[in-house]
Amino acid sequence: MLKVLSGGAAQGLAEALAEDIQAATGETLTGDFGPVGGMRDRIIAGEAADFVILSRKLVEDLAAGGHVVPETITDIGDVATGVALRATDPVASCSTAAELRALLIASDGIFFPDPLAATAGIHFTRVLRELGIAETVAARLKTFPGGIPAMKAMGDSPLAHPVGCTQVTEILRIKSVQLIGLLPAGLDLVTTYTAAVTTGAANPKAAAKVIALMAAPDTAKTRRAIGFAN
Repeated sequence: MLKVLSGGAAQGLAEALAEDIQAATGETLTGDFGPVGGMRDRIIAGEAADFVILSRKLVEDLAAGGHVVPETITDIGDVATGVALRATDPVASCSTAAELRALLIASDGIFFPDPLAATAGIHFTRVLRELGIAETVAARLKTFPGGIPAMKAMGDSPLAHPVGCTQVTEILRIKSVQLIGLLPAGLDLVTTYTAAVTTGAANPKAAAKVIALMAAPDTAKTRRAIGFAN
């Protein structure tokens, strides 16, 4: 059994490739998916894992600290940050800063991941400030440990006009919500997700095989289907 600590953006990819991973390594993949900052902290604290999938900067930081093997660092792909509504709500536009601002002001609940540890959550709090509405919507903010629980909660919300923001891969995983677009130019965020074998991996060869499979040109179609840009 292989253990990964990963950002939530890669959970769909791990599940989509589960059979291929087992065929290539003879192992099943287990682990946790959530805010990248929290996963980094768990590795630094000494938690055992065979490999990580986090934002590139955090993986590079882990390499500098001796927690992952530098030679194994591999980019998996890029994921944009998107805007979501419930699947049953009318589609709205968020293609400009003005449209996004109007959408958020009209909302009665704004769902997004941890603003301290999640890539999308940290960025979205900056977006609210740049739009000049951080104080206006402060009472409507609803934060969750990760993007997937945020989207599940929004999909089940009884509110009249909820809006969500997180990584595209996390939005597409939840059938009760719909992706209406990416954050507009000037407020956008594209994150490169990067994998590496940990220095304490119990099965480093199998972990390296999984990373190669996830990043391979042959699996690009699968990556795009779940929301990766490449």
